Amino acid sequence: MQMSPSQAEKYLLSPVKMLLLLLGIILLHVSALVLLFVSTIVSVWTSSETSSSDLWINCSTANGGYHCDPASTGEWIQAVQALMILSIIFSCLSLFLFFCQLFTLQKGGRFFLTGTFQILASLFVMSGAIIYTVMSPEWVPETDAFGYSYILAWVAFPLALISGLIYVILRKRE
Repeated sequence: MQMSPSQAEKYLLSPVKMLLLLLGIILLHVSALVLLFVSTIVSVWTSSETSSSDLWINCSTANGGYHCDPASTGEWIQAVQALMILSIIFSCLSLFLFFCQLFTLQKGGRFFLTGTFQILASLFVMSGAIIYTVMSPEWVPETDAFGYSYILAWVAFPLALISGLIYVILRKRE
């Protein structure tokens, strides 16, 4: 049985399309993971002309000097710290599980575990950002504005959620 050139072309492009899809999913996941790392580590959750603060430390410029104090010991900031760290851990585990399942999952199987971990990571970062939004006026002066790390945390949320949903929908093919 011979195939027409268009049918043969369809079958030849299929592995390339699948490889591009996998590459796109991995890039989406890695970009969400990088945003999670940056938003958790970098010290600009709130900022003003003379100060900046994040989850770990408050820094300000006063009398020509730069002074930093550790984050308060309030339960809400510790909850945000924990949630951001959990989001990174679950996103890393999700990426690791994806690669493991990519080589061990049966043909036609879905990446449920990978998707579940990534969706949990997105929910953790969303919860942390919500808590920070609601509670930061108690800790940060009203003159400060939300910084780019805070915004990156909010951008990481939909990226992680979308990649988690894609994992749940994705089926393994040969």
